[in-house]
Amino acid sequence: MAVLEQIYTPATSSAETIDLNIINKNTLVADSGPIGSMADVSNAKSDQISVYVVRSGDTLTTVAKLFDVTENTIRWANDIKKGSPLKEGQELVILPISGVQYTVKKGDSIKSIAKKFGGDPDDIIDFNDLSTDSQLAVGDTIIIPDGDMPESTPITPKSKKIRPEINNYPSYAGYYVYPLDGGRKTQGIHGYNGVDLANACGAEVYAAAEGQVILSRGSGSYNGGYGNYVIISHSNGTQTLYAHMSQTTAVTGQTVSRGQLIGYEGHTGKTRPKGPRGCHLHFEVRGAKNPF
Repeated sequence: MAVLEQIYTPATSSAETIDLNIINKNTLVADSGPIGSMADVSNAKSDQISVYVVRSGDTLTTVAKLFDVTENTIRWANDIKKGSPLKEGQELVILPISGVQYTVKKGDSIKSIAKKFGGDPDDIIDFNDLSTDSQLAVGDTIIIPDGDMPESTPITPKSKKIRPEINNYPSYAGYYVYPLDGGRKTQGIHGYNGVDLANACGAEVYAAAEGQVILSRGSGSYNGGYGNYVIISHSNGTQTLYAHMSQTTAVTGQTVSRGQLIGYEGHTGKTRPKGPRGCHLHFEVRGAKNPF
C-alpha cells in the first residue's frame, strides 16, 4: 500500500450516514466512530509522515491508537500541551520518531542518559512529559528523541533503536537535486535519514524533486524540533522534508516542480543559532537513501 498522505472527510448528503475517508486521493474507507475502521492505516510505511484531520469525537488517545504511536509522539510533533483537547478540523502530523527506547536503571539521570545516547536533555524532558526536577524511577521506559545506540551497547528489550534501517533503502540516483544554491554540508546522516546543509540565513530552499506538498508549517513553533518546515510526497513513493526554515512559501496541497522555491533557510525549531551550524537546512529523505 502506498503511504497515507492525508485523510479527508468529504461532505455527504443528509440521507447518508456513512462517512468516507480518502486515502491517497483514490481509496475510500468507511468510518465507524472516532477510531474508525481504517485497517489500511496500520499498513502505511513506518518511515513516512502522515497528516490526520481531527474528526468529531476524536481524542489524543484514540488517534494514537489508530496510528499505533504514543500520545507523546503526537504532542511532541504538534506542540500540544498535556491536557489540551483536540479540535475538529485540526491537522495533526503523525511523525515516526527516530531515537532510542530505554528502560531506566539504578543511578540513571536525564543528563547521564542523554550523554550515553547522544540525546538532548531538554528534548527528553519535553517528549516524555517530565519536569526539570523529575526523579526517574527504575523500570520506567522513556524515549530519547534522535538518540543513537552506542556501538558497545547491545540492543535488548530494555534499549532498542526506533529508526529506519536506512542501509536497506533503495538509491534513486539523479532523482533528487540539491535543495540549495551552493553552500556546504555541516552534519552527515542523523535523526531520520537527514543531513544539515548550510548556505546563508535567508538563502532560497528548493524542492529536491517534483511532488505534492502534504504539509507546510510556518508558524515559527517548535514543531517537534523542525520549526518551519515543508514535507513533499513524490511519485516514487518517498517523501522529502525541509526543516528550520525562516519562512515557508509552499502551501499544503500544492504541486511543486523540481527546483521550485519552497522557502528560505533559517534556524527555527531545534537549532543553535549562535553555534557552528547557525542557519541551515535540515533535509530528510524518507524511503530512499539520502544522496547528500
